[in-house]
Amino acid sequence: MAFDGIITYAMVKELQDTLLLGKIEKVYQPESDELVFNIHTRKSNVKLYASAASSCPRVQLIEKNLQNPPAPLGFCMLMRKHLQGGRIVEISQKDSERIIEISLETLNELGFSVSKKLIFEIMGKHSNIILVDVSTGKIIDSIKRVSIDVNRARQLLPGLEYKYPPEQDKTPFRTITRDELNSIPPVSKTILSKVGGISPAIARQMEQSSDRFEYLSTLIDSIDHGETLPHVYTDEKGVPQEFHIATLDEFEGASKRIDFDTLSQALSYFFDNKESSNRAKQKSSDLIKAVSTSLDKLYLKKQRLSEDLLKAENSEDLRLFGELLTANIHLVKPGASMVEVLNYYNGETLSIPLDERYSPSKNAQQYFKRYGKSKKAVKEKQVQLEETGADIDYLESVLTFLQNAENVDEIDALRSELTETGYVRKRKQAGGYKEKKYKPCPYKYVSSEGFNILVGRNNKENDILTLKTAGKSDLWLHTKDIPGSHVIVQMEGRELTEKLVFEAAAIAAYHSKGRNSENVPVDYVEVKYVKKPAGAKPGMVIFTNNRTVWVNPMIPDKQEK
Repeated sequence: MAFDGIITYAMVKELQDTLLLGKIEKVYQPESDELVFNIHTRKSNVKLYASAASSCPRVQLIEKNLQNPPAPLGFCMLMRKHLQGGRIVEISQKDSERIIEISLETLNELGFSVSKKLIFEIMGKHSNIILVDVSTGKIIDSIKRVSIDVNRARQLLPGLEYKYPPEQDKTPFRTITRDELNSIPPVSKTILSKVGGISPAIARQMEQSSDRFEYLSTLIDSIDHGETLPHVYTDEKGVPQEFHIATLDEFEGASKRIDFDTLSQALSYFFDNKESSNRAKQKSSDLIKAVSTSLDKLYLKKQRLSEDLLKAENSEDLRLFGELLTANIHLVKPGASMVEVLNYYNGETLSIPLDERYSPSKNAQQYFKRYGKSKKAVKEKQVQLEETGADIDYLESVLTFLQNAENVDEIDALRSELTETGYVRKRKQAGGYKEKKYKPCPYKYVSSEGFNILVGRNNKENDILTLKTAGKSDLWLHTKDIPGSHVIVQMEGRELTEKLVFEAAAIAAYHSKGRNSENVPVDYVEVKYVKKPAGAKPGMVIFTNNRTVWVNPMIPDKQEK
């Protein structure tokens, strides 16, 4: 990720153009290491987003609304107390470092004007957001408190004087002279070690440049005059690889490039689509772990039940021992540990183990008793195996939905479903929070022939689609013996075509565990042949009269919103 000093400088320019003299109206804290500021400017209301997460630290403008916790966190309440109603008077970058400072004028409890400074340190795992009282230079608080146990050289705690991170022995990219830059050997690692605020990608770009100073000056001038073209490089599958305002030759040609009007738009695209920083992936990690753990237990339980069932089914020897022992009880000597008798079924001699503590008749009764228990166990183990199999099918489908989830709302719906089914404990919510009523929001597609196709995002939504939304003559699809979504094609009285079946089947395969496979089998049948057994878990149905097609997973280019 290239959030270097150059990107920081460009972001400061973008924020200056948008936020200067703006008024902070609201402060939110969606996650423990994130802040969102609603700011009223001369032109419009905008949202400033800041993250101190080690995997994706940044400061940018955003357009979408993020989901906030039911009750504000402590740091959020402190920020509201000190900054709400404050006006932004200055936005700057500390030298050429990845540090953005926003100076604010606000009123204290007595109505006097006071100056505060919000400092964003964008430094990987050391990233932080610090609020400082300008008059004293002391820290009011930071989103990550750093004690002496964590860092002996630099603590970030309320009441301490704020100190900048230790300076590196580098010349800032904005103040370096032509002679200084040209005197550096043309090796990227050397350039990186001598010039402050540049990323490895820019260092490699400068290494290839015939005039490194001219290259750097042109880049700075483009930022100063607002002539940059922010862009994101992606791989063949569309996964973002890098972003910058500068052209990076190492990515040109080998990657796809997407240009944006603003740096904030480029950052939003990069981080929303980058798997390692995707909010949905982060929020689903604990659920994936919980479901995977439950599945491991169920797999072990199924294995043991299968072994017990096999033993119970092979219990005919117990009955035979009891019969032969009863018929030959006169041959058993008191205290014997074994007796040899004639098996009158096949004429062979058979050795029967005995318990020396019991009489011959008691030994025979024990064999009959064990046989009776084994026959009863067969029925019980079969029932338990069916129940365990149903639990495994259900959790495998939930795991598939978690792995395919594309946004936080889907994760929250799945968390609610797992809570209702008892696999995840309900989270304690502060502030008397009441859960929102669940509203189904299935994926919607339109086929090339104009048919509406609905896809469930979770098992609860699968039930709603199949049992309540769909008409009896609509088409129902699901991957064969593979966890996935219920897919409904709304026929509206029109005739079913082969092309429609294959398009809908490809969508069903895409929204399943077989998304990354080829030649995936998909069952299809009219909805009237799909039934839900009494007591079945969400999304679990049975069906008849189905047909099967084999397709490659694919969705239409345009998804209906």
